[in-house]
Amino acid sequence: MTVAATRQRAFPLGAAITEEQLDDDPHPALRRLREAEPVSWLPALDAWLVTRHDAATEAMRDAQRFTVQDDRFSTGRVVGASMLSVDGHEHVRHRAPFVSPFRAAEVHRRFADAVADEAGRLVQALADGGPGGELRRGFAGPLAAAVMTRALGLDEREVAELLRWYDSIVASVTALSAGRPPTTAGQEAYAQLTERLEPVIAGRRGASLLAAAAEGSGLSADEIASNAAVLLFGGIETTEGMIANALLMLLERPAALAAARSAAEALDAAIDESLRLEPAAAVIDRYSTSDTRLGGAEIGAGELVRISLTAANRDPAVFQEPDAFDLSRPRRANLAFAQGPHVCVGVHLARLEARVGIAALLDRLPRLRLAGAQAPRIQGLVFRKPPRLEVRWD
Repeated sequence: MTVAATRQRAFPLGAAITEEQLDDDPHPALRRLREAEPVSWLPALDAWLVTRHDAATEAMRDAQRFTVQDDRFSTGRVVGASMLSVDGHEHVRHRAPFVSPFRAAEVHRRFADAVADEAGRLVQALADGGPGGELRRGFAGPLAAAVMTRALGLDEREVAELLRWYDSIVASVTALSAGRPPTTAGQEAYAQLTERLEPVIAGRRGASLLAAAAEGSGLSADEIASNAAVLLFGGIETTEGMIANALLMLLERPAALAAARSAAEALDAAIDESLRLEPAAAVIDRYSTSDTRLGGAEIGAGELVRISLTAANRDPAVFQEPDAFDLSRPRRANLAFAQGPHVCVGVHLARLEARVGIAALLDRLPRLRLAGAQAPRIQGLVFRKPPRLEVRWD
């Protein structure tokens, strides 16, 4: 019997799951897997899928057994080695320069006023346009892009150009993830981004977060540019999804929306619950470094192991009534920003943008509500968010 046939018999639930299920509404399938096959082989992904919280945490914390440092890692193939695509001493060398500038206090000092100003400008533009609008690419995306423009030391007039580079780089990474070659447009966009960042990295332009990280880092200009591309990727893609998902969940729940309007603590809890239920990055990839065992499954050396943060965040062994949106839930064990050595370095900036941006919308747009009779669906295999978020207000 072949390996494929043996695995299909050992993991029948995983064998039956399609990529379309995971893209559209993965939660019923992930629930069945978590209960019966917590580490399962999915032919549709040509990978193992980890759905239980304890197994997900184990894999993320153990970089010696489950690494990102593999020639197949898609982001590394597009932008080169960075804190996202190396492990061990090299990971520490790439990541360390960015830790201090991204600490909570430093992020607040550098960005609190700028985020508030940009959020206010975007909300005013929405209000001036009439009693309706779209909040994903009409608010969340532009806010994230403007903040990353500032973080990278670029001019505010370059937001559109930065978004163009970003879209091309993301499309190239997505192509690789789907088994296709990287795109020419993605390669050109990364080259243009690198060229544009040269004076920032050299410290000749402003006191940006990127320049602060570059100073005395020991990283080469190319290595700093690679890490800047990773920051761009996470700072726009996942932050846009984080804000859009939180807004959608609040707008679907009038009581939670009223609570978030009235108290900052309730808004923070709502953001945390939305991250738990629908993390903007639904899965993260690792590669097994040797034959190993995880969650009862025998994993071969070099195999792709996909960790479902979405499934782990709904594990009833950790979260009581895991499918419920509960503002009183104790904040613990949420894996939305990952764990271990690759925990998201930009978590404090992302939370600041979500908190300030959503508060500005709720404060300035009276009776904000979803447009139409049916709420949009959160979708996506890897990055999950609503395609559009149409709203109205009075």
